[in-house]
Amino acid sequence: MDAPHVPHAPHEDNSFHHHHSHGPQSAHPGHHHLLTVEDLSISFRAYKPDEGFFEASQAETPVIHGLSLSVHEGEILAVVGASGSGKTLLADAILGLFEPNATVHGRIWFDGQPQTAETLAQLRGSRIAFVPQSVESLDPLMRVGAQVEGQARSRAQRQERCERRRQLFARYGLDEGVARLYPHQLSGGMARRILLCCALMARPQLVVADEPTPGLDLPLALKAMEDFRALANQGTGVLLITHDIELALKVADRVAVFKDGTVVEETSVESFANPQLLRHPFTRALWHALPEHDFAAAEGEDHLWR
Repeated sequence: MDAPHVPHAPHEDNSFHHHHSHGPQSAHPGHHHLLTVEDLSISFRAYKPDEGFFEASQAETPVIHGLSLSVHEGEILAVVGASGSGKTLLADAILGLFEPNATVHGRIWFDGQPQTAETLAQLRGSRIAFVPQSVESLDPLMRVGAQVEGQARSRAQRQERCERRRQLFARYGLDEGVARLYPHQLSGGMARRILLCCALMARPQLVVADEPTPGLDLPLALKAMEDFRALANQGTGVLLITHDIELALKVADRVAVFKDGTVVEETSVESFANPQLLRHPFTRALWHALPEHDFAAAEGEDHLWR
């Protein structure tokens, strides 16, 4: 996955280039996006189920095709789409995680540099952090403080990581005594914040959050979104993968609309103020289906939900 770096010229708010329009927070330090994904396609090889056990041949099943998006430094890009539509595969690709039977095509740049699966794996856990979908990602047999701090190579590094963990706990309202708890002793909101602390230990440039609010009631979900907003305001790029478009519109700067294995539109949140500002029929259908618009699909667009 590589290609020559293409510098970006200055732009006005809501200007359109590289498959997307911009919001007030969009900026190109160093004349490039923090993250760029172009023409990403992922398919999986599997045996055909309708053939005999010994004669079965393999076929490629496409899941993601022709997907392009970008994340700017200091902004939240929300990738919204139905659950089970393949959005998590996008996160895996950015993190350099590929199944053995996957075929991947496309180009990914991070901070202006072309990437491969190997270089993305090197960035994972340092410059690119991941907030997983499930709190079950936490080790049930390890105290959460130790999980956040991770391994240290020296006494000095251990002290440094302990102090960093204390700072993160203080930032996210976690009492110092929480460090000695096990995951099963945490509330849902506390566990989500522990996952966020794990991701932020290395001060990443980009945070990829995959459905970070399932199982949380609305106040806790909004608080989690506020945490991501605070990160972006400090200069971190955030890729927020979610099926909850209402929540995304409250916190994101831009939205990438995911449908049938690709991004059909990438636009600023401000564009959702008026359906005439939205380019794709499916995005306009999403707008009409929001509660404040009476869940009514626009005339001629109701078929898009079938």
